[in-house]
Amino acid sequence: MKRRTLPTAAAFAAATALLLTACGGGDDGSADSDQIEGAGQRSEQPSKSAEPAAPAQEKPDGVDVSLPADMKLVFDWDKPEDKNEAAAMDDAANYVRAIYHGIDKRTTDDAALVAYSKGQGLTYGQTQINARLEGGWTATGTRRHYQATTRSTPAGDAVEVAFCVDSTKFYSKEVKTGKVIKGTPSLTDFDHFKIIMVKAPTGDGLWQASEVYVEGKAAKCQ
Repeated sequence: MKRRTLPTAAAFAAATALLLTACGGGDDGSADSDQIEGAGQRSEQPSKSAEPAAPAQEKPDGVDVSLPADMKLVFDWDKPEDKNEAAAMDDAANYVRAIYHGIDKRTTDDAALVAYSKGQGLTYGQTQINARLEGGWTATGTRRHYQATTRSTPAGDAVEVAFCVDSTKFYSKEVKTGKVIKGTPSLTDFDHFKIIMVKAPTGDGLWQASEVYVEGKAAKCQ
């Protein structure tokens, strides 16, 4: 589908600080104002892929985010009424798809990851892909994303998209042998993400992940 140009979201002032955990389960940090951490950054216009392989629904911004049949990412959430927040949520999902598209294609330079991320968000995605490249793994199964919430900066140019992830049915698979590595389901299979999405300066409604915070072993997601 074609990306639509979006109206500016109604501004609101957040009354509480955002408590964000550093990606990989690090120490807690807080933002002591109504500004979302990671907001206000600018980026160059992302390049678009001209590859004609994927159907339209798998190329939402002209870049391929399609995945193999055995790698399923389920986004079990309702879109917010605010159009900017809904668009940011859509592209947060596309950012996750882009990471796993890069894992499937065995590259950190995938056009989708470049389109849907910048700064620390791009670094996080590349790190996730690299870990699987170095281990000789890909992924298989179903990864579920749910309990999503959104909130905007007063200017409406950045949106925090938070959600839970259930990976109890999502496994590593050895690329060379095809062997699926399954462990016993546990709390380590549940994570809570906060992704700061910012408007790309292209005027085409694209949102990019600029910051990623992950709380591992998230009991609230069980």
